[in-house]
Amino acid sequence: MSEEYVLQLQNIRKEYPGVVALKDVTLNLKAGEILALIGENGAGKSTLIKTCSGAVIPTSGKIIVNGKEFTSMTPQSAAENGIAIIYQEFNNVGELSVAENIFLGRQIRKGIMIDKGAMEREAAKAFKQLNIDIDPKTLVKNLTVGYQQMVEIAKAIQQDAKILIMDEPSAPLTNAEVESMFKVVELLRKKGVAIIYISHRLDEIYRLSDRIVVLRDGEYIKTLITKDSHVNELIELMVGRELTETYPPRMSSVDKSHITLEVEALTGNGDKDINLKVYRGEVLGIGGLVGAGRTELAEMIFGAKKKDRGKIRLNGKEINPKDPRDAIDLGIALVPEDRKRHGVLLGSSVMNNINMPIYNRTSKLSVINRKIEKETAENYKDRMLIKSPNLNQLVKNLSGGNQQKVILAKWMAANAELIIFDEPTRGIDVGAKYEIYKLINKLVEEGKTILLISSEMEELMGMSDRIVVLAEGRMVGSLEKEEFSQTRIMEFASKSSNNEVGGK
Repeated sequence: MSEEYVLQLQNIRKEYPGVVALKDVTLNLKAGEILALIGENGAGKSTLIKTCSGAVIPTSGKIIVNGKEFTSMTPQSAAENGIAIIYQEFNNVGELSVAENIFLGRQIRKGIMIDKGAMEREAAKAFKQLNIDIDPKTLVKNLTVGYQQMVEIAKAIQQDAKILIMDEPSAPLTNAEVESMFKVVELLRKKGVAIIYISHRLDEIYRLSDRIVVLRDGEYIKTLITKDSHVNELIELMVGRELTETYPPRMSSVDKSHITLEVEALTGNGDKDINLKVYRGEVLGIGGLVGAGRTELAEMIFGAKKKDRGKIRLNGKEINPKDPRDAIDLGIALVPEDRKRHGVLLGSSVMNNINMPIYNRTSKLSVINRKIEKETAENYKDRMLIKSPNLNQLVKNLSGGNQQKVILAKWMAANAELIIFDEPTRGIDVGAKYEIYKLINKLVEEGKTILLISSEMEELMGMSDRIVVLAEGRMVGSLEKEEFSQTRIMEFASKSSNNEVGGK
């Protein structure tokens, strides 16, 4: 039986002090197969694949690669046995060329000298195998995110990887880049490469995979044949309960007698003459293609970027936040797209992150009131349903969904009146998405006002009371709830001078 599989993980267990991350997980992978690995954030997916790369040493269990048995791997033994992993955060060095990145740590030499020409030729061969046109001499920092990912895949191909593990590969990509990536994945499958594909996007799972393995709370739940499974079945297996609706119901709480935010002829940071009003208790969705100017608008309102001209009014009073601290003091919050870089302090505790915006109010002569600090953190940890063993847990050790809840908790603690969500559910699973949606509903029901930026059309329509659409930095359309449709939104979003998609 074992000869049928190129990779077998048998009863993999991983224990950390006070927590069991993996509970005797078993899975098998065949050559030329795409095996989807799914589960909520915190289900153990990342820990499991890191045991294959040597980044995590399992407490017990076996890893069998092409019949060879290991109790643990090292990065070197993983590479020697044909295992390569492409993580969400790429390992590329921007200042080096594509070829230098592909051969990083194992340069081709001619005597004592590095043979750049030979590395460039070998890199070109790898790209040719993938039907990709990238100049090996180009500096990686000058490539789009999609091409940077292709460099990672080419690195695996050049190392003759027979087992490729891809962790949320589509998360940072545009739609066009995702399509290119799919073609490369299909090509690798045809060449006999075995692939473990991790994604929260169930449409991708159904498009690419042959079988699906579901994990929940560190435990193996079930293996399904993709073509014989149903999306509702997957969701129920992942979350351990049935989600009867994708978007939780919300009673309309829009108070049109009170304008929380008004921007008038707002120009700057790439945007031009933006005019909009947002009411108390409203979720205003902001749609548009990548490069439309959505994040740029949020940055000006939050004081992260300066406006050139125009007016911003909060509760009828004109404001000019000079920086994010100023905006926070005015009652404006931003839940950023890149939560790990801009949303939380990964190396700090849950307690510290939740209290961060209010330390200036809870400290006296630079001395923190520890009683208030703890009470505040406990209160919002419970209200946001943050899954953490204690308040001193480092945020970097939480799942993506719980990291997002920590960001929400800190803005709740700060009593922000206007909350801007930029791609609030990117990279988090179905169950965690549903909880975030419920929290957004709770915020507007309490009288908060929400700006919701999302590239997921269904999310935008499912959560918004109104939608405005931007294209090339201009507002090109507005839709009431009864007018929502993907076609209408895309018609507006495509109103550009050249229909090209740039950076967000």
